[in-house]
Amino acid sequence: MNLFLLIQNDVTGAVNEAASTAAAATQTVVKEMNIWDLTLKGGWIMIPIALLLFIAVAVLIERALVIKKAEKEEPSFMSRIKDYIHEGKIESALNLCRLTNTPYSRMIEKGISRIGRPMGDIQVAIENVADIEIQKIERGFTWVATAAAAAPMLGFLGTVTGMVRAFFDMANAGSNVDISLLSSGIYEALITTVAGLIVGIIALLSYNWLMAQVNGLINRMESKSMEFMDLLNEPTK
Repeated sequence: MNLFLLIQNDVTGAVNEAASTAAAATQTVVKEMNIWDLTLKGGWIMIPIALLLFIAVAVLIERALVIKKAEKEEPSFMSRIKDYIHEGKIESALNLCRLTNTPYSRMIEKGISRIGRPMGDIQVAIENVADIEIQKIERGFTWVATAAAAAPMLGFLGTVTGMVRAFFDMANAGSNVDISLLSSGIYEALITTVAGLIVGIIALLSYNWLMAQVNGLINRMESKSMEFMDLLNEPTK
């Protein structure tokens, strides 16, 4: 009977010990992925990648506000310009353009200031102003395009440096190679690649969206320009 109890106690102890070991192993394996910790494991290459992300997002927000302001349109603007020109109130038309203060109003203002000259000269003057306005709106787009191209390249650079570090550590370890010894280099290789691709995708989508908005604005400016030229070509009553 005592022998049976002894065996039972030994079995129970072994089971409890195995359960404790399994629980500890589970706690060791199940570890939450912390974004900040992963970012730090990416190494110094994460700094320029983060900087490119900041630049792309900052330019996107700032240029989006500029484009929104440029798209502001006064519904009665062209009809009032038409009335002023037909009534010979050139100065009133110029003042309306200055008060409206949009890219297309500055185009019309330049066209009004050239009234009396050949139509070709007026058209060229309007187009020159339009080109200047578009260049102002597209200011900063180069940074977004640069981020879209450079971020993935920096990520791949991090991949190379990370793998070089992993192989360097493995060579120094000799026959005592341990996966934990290689983890820092592998982390750097994978995390920088992921970060570079994410930033590159964000920057590329931002650039394409900004260009689409600018193209829409250009179409509206061309429409206003054609409407103004048609106004000047209307026969006098």
